[in-house]
Amino acid sequence: MEYNKLTPEEERVITKKGTEIPYTGKYNNHKEKGTYVCKRCNAPLYRSDDKFDSRCGWPSFDDEISGAVKRISDPDGMRVEIICNNCAAHLGHVFEGEGFTDKDVRHCVNSISLSFIPAKTEAAKTETKTKTLKAYFAGGCFWGTEYFLKKAEGTISVKSGYMGGNKPNPTYQEICSGKTGHAETVEITFDPSKASFEMLAKLFFEIHDPTQVNRQGPDVGNQYRSAIFYTDSEQKKVAEKLIAILKEKGLKVATELAPAKTFWVAEDYHQDYYAHKGGQPYCHAYTKRF
Repeated sequence: MEYNKLTPEEERVITKKGTEIPYTGKYNNHKEKGTYVCKRCNAPLYRSDDKFDSRCGWPSFDDEISGAVKRISDPDGMRVEIICNNCAAHLGHVFEGEGFTDKDVRHCVNSISLSFIPAKTEAAKTETKTKTLKAYFAGGCFWGTEYFLKKAEGTISVKSGYMGGNKPNPTYQEICSGKTGHAETVEITFDPSKASFEMLAKLFFEIHDPTQVNRQGPDVGNQYRSAIFYTDSEQKKVAEKLIAILKEKGLKVATELAPAKTFWVAEDYHQDYYAHKGGQPYCHAYTKRF
């Protein structure tokens, strides 16, 4: 793969994992609308709408473009490094639990690792692309949740993973200990012209028992809790409305509502589990509730 030519200072940060001096980067106080791309390979990394002022001296983002950024353990053994998923260029580090935004995530990125494409330059291309949205549901074992939600109209992809905990990049074994605080969660990418969040949320409430606390059928533990991790205020309002409807029908809904944080994709053998293994979900079944 052919990459952009870098200056010696860019090489120091991007390929040798250095750090630029705080408050000196060109994008630290940058507020223009557009997309931040990798300086080395031009892969899109961050949207300006996800940029915020953390006053840390480097550009800060509370979300990345899906699949664009990879997290790896930092050599210091304490932090999580972020690199371009396309070319492995060093970007900076990611932190959680600081409370800057509802997503509670901060991608601390070196300006020198980025280039910027203004929104007006992207406008024509953006109009021709299909817009997609994401939703995050936890309802017991993610094998069964994934099995049913993949069948929903408008669904583009469903991934099994972990959300809501306090440990970066957890393993399945760590999740099963119940000590990380994560819930087995599915990430749904859907086409809003064919499906709505409300439609998916209704289906979610109908394929698991939302009244069970820290369990689903025979699976017991906080990793099996019922939860909706909303991506914005509109998703939160929809979830609250549906829960209110279920409570009016007499259900003691235990479903947790929390802002979406980092979604950690589960190990490969968890993806499309029933498609590969055959059979039917053992702790999920459809029950009409709406």
